Amino acid sequence: MNRRYLPLLLAAALSVPSLAAAQEPPRPPHQPRIHVAGEGEASVAPDMAIVSLSVMREAETAREALDQNNAAIAEVIAALKEAGIEPRDLQTAGLQINPRYVFPQDNSGEPPRIQGYQVSNTLTVRIRDISKVGEIIDKSVSLGVNQGGSISFTNSDSSATVTEARKRAVKDAVSRATTLAEAAGVKLGSIVEISEHSMMPQPMPISAQAFKMEAAVADAVPVEAGENTYRVQVSVTFEIAK
Repeated sequence: MNRRYLPLLLAAALSVPSLAAAQEPPRPPHQPRIHVAGEGEASVAPDMAIVSLSVMREAETAREALDQNNAAIAEVIAALKEAGIEPRDLQTAGLQINPRYVFPQDNSGEPPRIQGYQVSNTLTVRIRDISKVGEIIDKSVSLGVNQGGSISFTNSDSSATVTEARKRAVKDAVSRATTLAEAAGVKLGSIVEISEHSMMPQPMPISAQAFKMEAAVADAVPVEAGENTYRVQVSVTFEIAK
């Protein structure tokens, strides 16, 4: 090819739109839509409790405090296993060793001094038999659990309950969208987008002091499991039919 014609060919190629661009169909205008949020919930009795138990011991030295704590928590663990708690349901959740300080009462300017040491060991226990919760808590306190604590009731498998809550949330969203469409004098089209947000039940804290007080007046700590309510929120977008 003669090089003197090359610039003319390039210019002609750049000036002609591509075939794909020429054949691209025009974009349709934005389809009017309705955005709504739906809520649904379903409840079920719990079948498992998660209990946090802590043992605290104090002594003049850290070694003595740790030894006393080890003996106490070992006794608690042995009693829990004897009560039917499996090793997989026992987990150490925290171990703290803290000095106890004594502060001067006068203005002598002397620094605080260490008077002793405090050791705390926290154990998380999953109790799969709800009927044994009060008995296990009572026995643990009798064996040395004396600090902090919390209890939460949960479900080993909540999928069926969450599914029911999800269905109710979508049904609620459809109902709201239908009401809006009727009020606006339009027809509801198909769903173009949907998303969800699940809300799980929150644990109910109970202090170890409450455990001890109840244990003093009853053979076992009275515990009411109640129900767990699972909530689901969905966001749904509908087209407005022409």
